[in-house]
Amino acid sequence: MNKKLHTEAVDSLFDAILSLENREECYAFFGDVCTINEILSLSQRYEVAGMLRAKQTYLDISEKTGASTATISRVNRSLNYGNDGYDIVWARLGNKEK
Repeated sequence: MNKKLHTEAVDSLFDAILSLENREECYAFFGDVCTINEILSLSQRYEVAGMLRAKQTYLDISEKTGASTATISRVNRSLNYGNDGYDIVWARLGNKEK
């Protein structure tokens, strides 16, 4: 975990996110906290990660999601050398995702 990221303010934000109980509450909270483009960027990265996990090519991913190759590369780096956050979520979601 990046030590610069670990602050009281970030802890407070994560606690707030963890208090959300359903998708509608997520829409309300994230709609207030983030711009539409920020939410779309996060969802795009999550979609890219799933496609990389499914071994799709950068070209296919870019065509389907509109993500740049730089974004795809950053997500790929997170999958290979990151904090395993995607894997945690996918393990918990199990078959719900696909």
